[in-house]
Amino acid sequence: MRVRYKVWLEEGEHVFGEGLFTLLREIEQEGAINRAAKNLSMSYRQAWGRIKKAEKRLGFQLLLTRTGGEAGGGAELTPQGKRLLESYDRFRQQVEEAIQDAFRKNFGKL
Repeated sequence: MRVRYKVWLEEGEHVFGEGLFTLLREIEQEGAINRAAKNLSMSYRQAWGRIKKAEKRLGFQLLLTRTGGEAGGGAELTPQGKRLLESYDRFRQQVEEAIQDAFRKNFGKL
């Protein structure tokens, strides 16, 4: 037996969670929204829509983008976007540890 859970941030409505965390991490690694979206089997439009919605709800920009051209386009996280990912990653690790500990304490002898 194991415990399953989901964690996300809200402010009246969903603001940030695992899906957007994964998308932004992929953009950080790939340097482009389009490549990140393809890696996650998501359309560019869907990825960009999720990012814009989150930015509106968070009240700050997550990405800096460059349009195409000879050097090619790209995207990178803003300093606030990086801090959000780092904070969320630490938070979810702490939640995981707390949940696993509570699970062991309550169900470990079943």
